[in-house]
Amino acid sequence: MWIKACIISFIISAIVQPVLIPFLRKLKFGQTILEDGPTWHEKKQGTPTMGGIGFIAATVIASLFFVRDLRGGAILLCGVLFGVIGFIDDYIKVVKKRNKGFSAKQKFLAQTVVSLLYASFLYFSFGQTATKIPFTDISLNLGIFYIPFVMLVLLATTNSANLTDGLDGLAASVGSIISLFFALALATVSAQAEASAISGALTGGLLGFLIYNAYPAKVFMGDTGSLFIGGIISAVAISAGMELFIIISAFVFLFEALSVIIQVGVYKKTKKRVFKMAPVHHHFEMSGWKETKVVAVFSIVTLLLCAICYVAL
Repeated sequence: MWIKACIISFIISAIVQPVLIPFLRKLKFGQTILEDGPTWHEKKQGTPTMGGIGFIAATVIASLFFVRDLRGGAILLCGVLFGVIGFIDDYIKVVKKRNKGFSAKQKFLAQTVVSLLYASFLYFSFGQTATKIPFTDISLNLGIFYIPFVMLVLLATTNSANLTDGLDGLAASVGSIISLFFALALATVSAQAEASAISGALTGGLLGFLIYNAYPAKVFMGDTGSLFIGGIISAVAISAGMELFIIISAFVFLFEALSVIIQVGVYKKTKKRVFKMAPVHHHFEMSGWKETKVVAVFSIVTLLLCAICYVAL
């Protein structure tokens, strides 16, 4: 099932982008490059953004061929709502010309509401309270603490995916590998066919998008796409009780966020920087790595970590 969803989504995504890119350019939805990024990224100024709309549409359409129950529908809705938050943020940046988009408080509040709704749905509708421990047959019952736990997983994963989207093809490459892992894992081990199909659809959508997003990128996904990726991946993992597997499989996402936290925290106390620039993908760029090398290495690391995750099942 997941393979069919992947193929359908890939075809839709690959076909949609050549139509979407000129449309975004016509609307002047061009990326604004922040001044605190590497100076050589300035050449990307004006590249169409919000291209995530294309693979979101592909993922949703392909998934709807296979999703038949409330649990699968909730996964899709969760991802789409995070995508909507990203879309509003992007719209403020590119149309209202406010580089930072949402204020931090507004963005966090919106994400918190979506996270609370999804966690509450699983808790009250299905009585879901357990999370699987990797490398064991043990499931930890969290009781009422399941709700804040799920909220933390959603917020951490979506914002980490958002921070990873800083190089051509990076978030899409890493995201497609992680979603492929969950598609395989849920199809062969956890027997959650609909969640597996949604993961497969996301994989196909991202691969279709990569045709145009790989270096040199003709389009960027924007927060629209990166928040959707984080939302779908975390919602699928949560639905399967595999929240802790995100720490391993999506370590690259999480380390990107952790690098920012470390950089800001240490600088505030010591006025010294741990990394040459954060998020950490910029550190490697500043160390002389080409974008393509960073993307390749981060993708290989993610592939190896996902293989470890599969063993951990």
